[in-house]
Amino acid sequence: MAEGWARAIQSAAFEAYSAGTDPKGLNPLAVRAMAEVGIDISGHTSKRPEDIGLEFDLVVTVCDAASESCPAFPSATRVIHAAFDDPPRLAGDAATPDEAMFHYRRVRDEIRRLIETLPAAWSGCR
Repeated sequence: MAEGWARAIQSAAFEAYSAGTDPKGLNPLAVRAMAEVGIDISGHTSKRPEDIGLEFDLVVTVCDAASESCPAFPSATRVIHAAFDDPPRLAGDAATPDEAMFHYRRVRDEIRRLIETLPAAWSGCR
């Protein structure tokens, strides 16, 4: 969801790539949550940072687990750790996909607010 937001609302400021410490594939409820706000992430793929093949200037992690197990990025000028709840974990007890969507929507909107602040946060550390 973070890559989707970054590409949709900050493409002039950043070239965004999404990676995970333990990629598990694209979650259909995350795709649905982003589609609700007009962003198609259905073509995104799950990958590890080293699979992208680039050096990064700015790294943003979006969960506590990533902060704890985040690999080193020697080229990164700045690493920002943002602790967001994990929607699949929160939705684990949901009786239906529609019930689970509450968690995906909340986290989606929280991630958007972070992405909106990134240019100002980044410009302060150049």
